[in-house]
Amino acid sequence: MCRHLAYLGPAVPIGELLVEPPHALLRQSWAPRRQRYGTVNADGFGIGWYADGDPLPARYRSDHPMWTDPFVRDLGRVVRTGALLAAVRSGTEGMPYGEAAAAPFAEEEYLFSHNGAIPGWPTSVAATAADLTVAELLTLEAPTDSALLWLLVRQRLRTGRELAEALTAVVRLAAATGGGRLNLLATDGRQIAATTWGDTLSWRADERGVVVASEPFDDEAGWHDVPDRSVLSATPDGVAVTPLTLDPPSPSRLSSPTAPGQPAPADLPSSGVTDRPAPGRSDDTEPPASGRQTDPDPDRSE
Repeated sequence: MCRHLAYLGPAVPIGELLVEPPHALLRQSWAPRRQRYGTVNADGFGIGWYADGDPLPARYRSDHPMWTDPFVRDLGRVVRTGALLAAVRSGTEGMPYGEAAAAPFAEEEYLFSHNGAIPGWPTSVAATAADLTVAELLTLEAPTDSALLWLLVRQRLRTGRELAEALTAVVRLAAATGGGRLNLLATDGRQIAATTWGDTLSWRADERGVVVASEPFDDEAGWHDVPDRSVLSATPDGVAVTPLTLDPPSPSRLSSPTAPGQPAPADLPSSGVTDRPAPGRSDDTEPPASGRQTDPDPDRSE
């Protein structure tokens, strides 16, 4: 999948995050502004959210373009949540389509999304998956790189690792063994963790809550670009961004949390990504016709 978003904060209608902003995830399904690989995200979508008092998220997923599903607007109007993770997918050549391949993936209280692709699938991930059992591989929710990465993250969560630590460990493993673009995003309804490794990510934190997204959904002030090869941790109390290297960073390189509404730390440079239409597309105001779009770009992201 190519664009994703997570939110923590006061309970709001889902539509305020996914439908109503001028460049909401719904619009990004056909006209992303900062997408580096692929041109449209028409191969499915998913929304995962938490109800008050219930630690387990609900999900709604589809293998159709988000703009073709009228239930998205109804869901956005009547469902309120204080924690959410949603994604729109642009499938990678050689990987299957279908609802099971659409993020967010879920287990217990966790939701997970992957923006990127591992090249050479599936032969290139032999070393990445070396510690997995045959049974684990055969029971992947979908035979995709994203589902494999989620399985690796789950393994680490089950051993007691913190969410950001689990994502970081998997990025290091995958980057060292298979390479590729590895922007991961996860939440447990109380915190958000994300990585940047080859694609864009931004965050905003203020009295309205914390949003972490592949790209800003509006042009208001307060958005911060996350530098490539970083790990982000966010709670309603603040956001912290630290460098992500193949070797664990020394304590002196760690940044301190940023309070909601405050500028990003001075030692975290901008990613340098500017607003622009996706390659080969204008900033369309209307979605394309219904149905899956064929993208000639062989490097489209999962």
